[in-house]
Amino acid sequence: MNHADVLQAAGLSEAETTGGTLAVTSPIDGAEVARVAETQPGDMPEVIARAQEAFRAWCMLPAPRRGELVRLLGEELRSAKAQLGAMVTLEAGKIVSEGLGEVQEMIDICDFAVGLSRQLYGLTIASERPGHRMMETWHPLGPTAVITAFNFPVAVWSWNTAIALVCGNPVIWKPSEKTPLTAMACMKVFERALKRFGADAPEGLVQLVIGGAQIGEALVTAREIPLVSATGSTRMGRIVGPKVAERFGRSILELGGNNAMVVAPSADLDMAVRAIVFSAVGTAGQRCTSLRRLIVHESIREELVGRLKKAYESLPIGDPRREGTLVGPLIDMGARERMREALARARADGGRVHGGQPVSEGVPAGGAYVAPAIVEMPEQTEVVREETFAPILYVMGYDRLEDAIAMQNAVPQGLSSCIFTLDLREAETFISAAGSDCGIVNVNIGPSGAEIGGAFGGEKETGGGRESGSDAWKGYMRRATNTINYSDRLPLAQGVRFDI
Repeated sequence: MNHADVLQAAGLSEAETTGGTLAVTSPIDGAEVARVAETQPGDMPEVIARAQEAFRAWCMLPAPRRGELVRLLGEELRSAKAQLGAMVTLEAGKIVSEGLGEVQEMIDICDFAVGLSRQLYGLTIASERPGHRMMETWHPLGPTAVITAFNFPVAVWSWNTAIALVCGNPVIWKPSEKTPLTAMACMKVFERALKRFGADAPEGLVQLVIGGAQIGEALVTAREIPLVSATGSTRMGRIVGPKVAERFGRSILELGGNNAMVVAPSADLDMAVRAIVFSAVGTAGQRCTSLRRLIVHESIREELVGRLKKAYESLPIGDPRREGTLVGPLIDMGARERMREALARARADGGRVHGGQPVSEGVPAGGAYVAPAIVEMPEQTEVVREETFAPILYVMGYDRLEDAIAMQNAVPQGLSSCIFTLDLREAETFISAAGSDCGIVNVNIGPSGAEIGGAFGGEKETGGGRESGSDAWKGYMRRATNTINYSDRLPLAQGVRFDI
């Protein structure tokens, strides 16, 4: 299908994709595919007011009933998987299987959230006072702002929205200016679920706002929005976090990653090579969990680098819509230039670069296609400690596991990490308190490709937020500790006496 066919199949009309002020280009060929209308900053107070009004109704609905809407959303996503996956490919440049996989993540989180709607459990706590019972209750928090990045244009919205909805919160979604069309297509799907759900869903339950920094600023500074979930760069997080904290709001920040793999002498190298290549070049290195640093034991370093170079040379690079392509384009020419600059810095630091050149043959004209790069580094220099959103894999050696762990931890980011080893002691050490300092720590699996059942997020400059599975739902609710006195006395805690 051509670009226009993809938009039409996703339900986007010509009126919605023409005449606006925001130009949308496809990374596949750099072509302008739409001009969409942007939300005016002056309209934001009304948007926020609608969310507040929706909250007053939605928070009173029983959580299992709220879960029914998410169940219907999951059904509609199943029906629209092919069309929405094609939109992800068109607008973010992902290969077909990754575009479809992102929509599958949306379906999976809906399934998770439906079950969660009957499991918003609190604790019963033993009281030190006779005739008393203590317990926790969890209540809806309020309107939730969700700010998403271009590299996962729909999945991250669904992680937040599915859970926010069952927790009783309306959602205002600001997508990346690079990927508003997938957001518009998602809203079409959500509207079909709303229609089936019926009148229990208030107006303004999920709203889409499109625009730049002014729109984001309105969400971040609004006291009426108690929770802001923002995904993006560390630079963005440094702006968003303090502004939300200044008004005593909550933030869930999913920021930069600089993820490492340690490859030990006992590692299964066949498995390691497969994991390295997918983690480092999948999504053209534009995942926050992409593998960027490879820390290899010196005894196997030469062999592993040789195998990786051979694998990289055979990678099919090109049109992400074409069957067999494994490496699609970078999001734009700016990303390609940042990759070139990082490789130049690595060379200046003594790095040996394999690959990394622009690709112009056998690819659509106008797209930012590059060959993934392997860079053998003498040490972990400043450029290695920075995140470059591109398929660059820095390789360094180690002799002792303690040194490898120290190198893994010696970066500002703390999202994902892994070790390949068949040594139980090494594996357990790496996931222990003495091991990786990341939010995701894996053994014999790469750092990329997290499942929705586990809480997703990281430490340090990654922001410390958690989304998706496990008990991440608690971030979207407020907790109340309740003490109930069912006796005819009024004893005080800690043995305090206050007789009157």
